[in-house]
Amino acid sequence: MFRKSKIKIVAAIMTLLILVLGGTFATIYVASYVEVTNENWTILNQYVENYSLPSSLSQLDDRNETQSWYNNTPMVQLSTFYTVVFTKDSQLLYVDTADIYTYNIDELVNLAQDVWDRGKSYGTYHNLLYRIADKGNYILIAFLDNTVVLNSAGTLVNYTLIFGAVTLVILFFIARYLASRIVQPLEESYQKQRQFISDAGHELKTPVAVVNANVELLSRQLKDNQWLDNIQYENERMSALITQLLDLARTENVTPPMEELDFSHLVTGEMLPFETIAYEQGLRLVSEITPDLCVHGNSVQLKQLVSILIDNAISHSDNGKEVSVVLKKVKNHAILSVINDGAPIPEEERKQLFERFYRTDDARSDHGQHYGLGLAIAKAIVETHKGSIQVVCDQGKVSFIARLTIHKK
Repeated sequence: MFRKSKIKIVAAIMTLLILVLGGTFATIYVASYVEVTNENWTILNQYVENYSLPSSLSQLDDRNETQSWYNNTPMVQLSTFYTVVFTKDSQLLYVDTADIYTYNIDELVNLAQDVWDRGKSYGTYHNLLYRIADKGNYILIAFLDNTVVLNSAGTLVNYTLIFGAVTLVILFFIARYLASRIVQPLEESYQKQRQFISDAGHELKTPVAVVNANVELLSRQLKDNQWLDNIQYENERMSALITQLLDLARTENVTPPMEELDFSHLVTGEMLPFETIAYEQGLRLVSEITPDLCVHGNSVQLKQLVSILIDNAISHSDNGKEVSVVLKKVKNHAILSVINDGAPIPEEERKQLFERFYRTDDARSDHGQHYGLGLAIAKAIVETHKGSIQVVCDQGKVSFIARLTIHKK
């Protein structure tokens, strides 16, 4: 139980941290990328607006000695521009490779024709920003190399992921430590409560036995006596309560010896004593048992589990005619369902049915030996056997369903 609580606490802390770190890193990355990209667009627009052709176009060769305009802004001087100029009738007029061999003249011309064919005056093309401008006598297609920005963004992402992963690993161990510290007082309190129940049960056994012995002696002398009958009745109820308390403590604190059991045979045998009890209350006890379902468990506890569920169904059958016990195989689990007619149990009450001393308002008026411990014992037995138990309400039926793993031979 507390292990699950620790896992939930760690999961909640880690989820929150991932959301916070992820949101922070994403914001930093997007903001940085957008800011640098916008600055590059500003630089490209300045370049286009202030561009003029070289004074002489007669010296065009493979080196393209250009006299393009640069302002005195350091960012502009550090930027790499490629320029392709066409005449109005789409004839190539001028190419500037910026004396960089990343793109040759033919590649730049092809790039310029591709972006011109797109019909957009600006945009991105691979790792280049481009803008097309009508300069009056010619068409200018200018490119700004955005490789540095993209590489920087990639580097930022890589370092962010590495830093984030290392940080999350460290925070995971911190979260585990904090979860243990948070749960530890609750676990200690729970252990003390369990120990108190066990100790109190053992301590109460002696005075109850003494009272019972004295009542028997007095009843022999006084014969029929109303007050002695009342004492004996309440003493028997106290004895039953102590027995259940000790059963609960034993189930929770002691791991019983396990063996391979024919669960189908066990359930069938445990139903027999309840047929008479059901008949006395106007009910039929019917069964649908899949044979030869074997589990690895403790026979005493599993018999107690079946008895508790059947007794609970008979006691709380609401104007029904029968109580059904169904045992079937679903994948690698043996599913035991005990079904009775009854009003739907509200969702908030279903979560508390398996808590100690919890009884619905209707159950509190019962005069039987019911103290709200039976289902708590059933849950403890199922958990000891690495299984699960739940209650389902559907179409006027209340079903208690226990799930145990089938033993594989």
